[in-house]
Amino acid sequence: MLVRLLYASRAVDMGDEAIASILAHSRQYNPVLGITGILCYGGGVFLQAIEGGRMAVSELYGHILKDPRHKDVVLLDFEEISERRFGGWTMGTVNLLKLNHSILLKYSEKAELDPYAASGKVSMALLEELMATASIIGRS
Repeated sequence: MLVRLLYASRAVDMGDEAIASILAHSRQYNPVLGITGILCYGGGVFLQAIEGGRMAVSELYGHILKDPRHKDVVLLDFEEISERRFGGWTMGTVNLLKLNHSILLKYSEKAELDPYAASGKVSMALLEELMATASIIGRS
């Protein structure tokens, strides 16, 4: 059974090396686990969607909850799905600081990512828009 999990967290370190480490680890292990998804980051916040088998996604989320690189982890949405939405990415990325601010403003009060102030549905709509506008990089 496929599921999609969407969460937000605050980054302990948003440096280039920290982001590169998270992405390298994801891209190495996610294919083995059958996990796909995207990671949006910027302004000290992560927004991530992960898809795959129920157990694999649940276990990965458990690791994220304990990961010292994340704090204030909040589950925004969890659902059973009939097909993957982010199947083309072992872990696609979006640096929100490089986006056109009007995309962010469309889904929030200010032109910045604040998934803590938005519903899971709104955050998912933002991810859908990022896909539609080809803002996600790292297709594999």
